[in-house]
Amino acid sequence: MVATANRLEGIGEYYFSTKLREIDELNKQGRNIINLGIGSPDLPPHPAVIQTLQEEAAKPNVHGYQNYKGAPALRNAFKDWYQQWYGVTLNADTEILPLMGSKEGIMHICMTYLDAGDQVLVPNPGYPTYRSAVKLAGGVCIDYGLKAENNYAPDFEALENLDLSKVKLMWVNYPHMPTGQLATANVFSKLVAFARKHNILICHDNPYSFILNDHPASIFSVEGARDVAIELNSLSKSHNMAGWRVGVLCAAKERVDEVLRFKTNMDSGMFLPLQLAAAKALTLGREWYNEVNAIYAERRQKVYEMLDMLQCTYSREQVGLFVWAKIPATYKNGYELSDAVLYESNVFITPGGIFGDGGDGFIRISLCGSLTRFEEAIERIKKTIIETRDAQTASR
Repeated sequence: MVATANRLEGIGEYYFSTKLREIDELNKQGRNIINLGIGSPDLPPHPAVIQTLQEEAAKPNVHGYQNYKGAPALRNAFKDWYQQWYGVTLNADTEILPLMGSKEGIMHICMTYLDAGDQVLVPNPGYPTYRSAVKLAGGVCIDYGLKAENNYAPDFEALENLDLSKVKLMWVNYPHMPTGQLATANVFSKLVAFARKHNILICHDNPYSFILNDHPASIFSVEGARDVAIELNSLSKSHNMAGWRVGVLCAAKERVDEVLRFKTNMDSGMFLPLQLAAAKALTLGREWYNEVNAIYAERRQKVYEMLDMLQCTYSREQVGLFVWAKIPATYKNGYELSDAVLYESNVFITPGGIFGDGGDGFIRISLCGSLTRFEEAIERIKKTIIETRDAQTASR
């Protein structure tokens, strides 16, 4: 048998990939699992976006290969979107690179800049793909801990005490996933100063800034950030277009050109009607975001109710597509609580430990589900875990 490449050593299958297979098996047994673990928006895009895709796809001359840098219409739409919502001016021709989802951008960045042994600062807890992409590119992950008592901001004093001589990149993500923490302008300013001092490229992943957040922010709002940072963004969450795979990389011209050298060897451009539909999505006004967030706000109240039943603690200041909560002391870690809810109540919630050991004492619940689904999940938990707990307490 042909052996797998060494680069796959220590790289497991993505957690949700394996967990969804397990849930499929449970469903085949008739368990009817309610999945509240994954952040895949269940709401559709705006009707005008779907209509644009349909109309453009019906044209006979739109089905060929496209420009590797993306259609001008989409790049200009991203430029206008950044100006309107982030107050950031970008050059559509040189500083914007559309992506097939921002997740591919994470891999592109790592493959563009990392050689074997190069080090990368990775948040803990943080999005697992940062870690796997670094490893696949031959890099070495150096965790930096994010703690609730520090509002999940980097501890710059601790970072300064590290040997940073081999560090080339630092992954940053605000609003932070999984904790929902917003970054302040002060945090962004400190990141830019830190990167400049140590010649590190900040990679800011920014897909959650519109969800339950009235003030979207970009790291490029900080003076000098373009000299030391790349920002990824996405339409997956903000426009309910996760399956469409539309993202963007924003950076100085030199960085865009460097990443493009790798990207052009990986794909042959994005389907033009999809790009034009995405451009339409980027023109949607405040009413669109308000409507989506009103739905998520209702759902979040149900999640709070569920977490209160489970005796978890959480901040109501967090934003984004999830709620992050600390588990009660009766459970060893988030995995134990997640398994209890899954196997006893047929409800799946995400254990915080998949985001790094900094998340071991936490769980994360997605807001992607109807109110009816959340109400059913609450009833299931109430009839199993809660009633059992109350009976055990009464018998003591």
